[in-house]
Amino acid sequence: MSPTTVDILLLAFGSFGILIGLTFIGEVLRARQTPGTTNPVLETFMTRIQSWWGMVAFVGGALLLGKVGVMILFAFCSFAALREFLTLTAKAQADHKSLALAFFVVLPLQYVFVGMGWTGMYTVFIPVYAFLLLPIMSALRGNADRFLVRVAETQWALMIAVFCVSHVPALINLDLGQSSDRSVLMIAFLVMVVQFGDLLEYFFGRRIGRHKIAPGLSPKTREGMFCGVISAMCIGALLHWITPFGILGAAGMAGAASLVGMLGSLVFAAIKRDRGVKDWSHLIPGQGGFVDQLDSVIFAAPIFYHLTAYFYG
Repeated sequence: MSPTTVDILLLAFGSFGILIGLTFIGEVLRARQTPGTTNPVLETFMTRIQSWWGMVAFVGGALLLGKVGVMILFAFCSFAALREFLTLTAKAQADHKSLALAFFVVLPLQYVFVGMGWTGMYTVFIPVYAFLLLPIMSALRGNADRFLVRVAETQWALMIAVFCVSHVPALINLDLGQSSDRSVLMIAFLVMVVQFGDLLEYFFGRRIGRHKIAPGLSPKTREGMFCGVISAMCIGALLHWITPFGILGAAGMAGAASLVGMLGSLVFAAIKRDRGVKDWSHLIPGQGGFVDQLDSVIFAAPIFYHLTAYFYG
């Protein structure tokens, strides 16, 4: 068994241990409630923990399968997220070819480029080539009704659901010197610090939060975000052994990724509020859709990728 496989298993078991602890705390708090009553905040917290059980299992399994497993997992996530995003957008019959290209050409090609390690292409393919091609396809159909809105929503969907998400498996392609053979562990590091930071931000925000950041969009508070980012930095420092960052570097990278992820979730909250929906979909019963589970990681992924490439590549 390779050292990388051993580390992945250690991370999986460690994550399960943390989840067991959080589940135990949640059940204790439930038991202390008045019989016949429920606490919506606590129930949401427990729901997030339940989603984490599945996420750890799927990501851990993909990491053990190596690059192919990671590519398949995140390509599927991109497909599901793109479907959820485009379901809430305005579309016309003139956009059918553009949508077909987005799902069956642009998305697969992006992951092919990532799998090939063709950095020069997967970093510009969607922001440049798809950005220009898809509006051309829609314009050729001759329908100008809400053209700019339709095109912009499709482009935004591709940027969020495909471009940003594909930067998670793209971490495998980074040349990190002596740590390059362990670059797959960078995916585990990113997902863990962002998601655990998000989970703890929710917990602290409901317990001690007083000042909302964007009252019209989200219940996120300054106190919750501060505690969430600090928690993510502590977790990142504890996980420094799977990264080339060192203790302080791992804490700083974890803090940056967690902060960007939390701010990104505000953007998704604004989109949902604009569309008048609570969740992106009902794919996961009681927990929304893929975008609801990955919103923080989606925004954090490209920033984390480029910071890592710039400072440690």
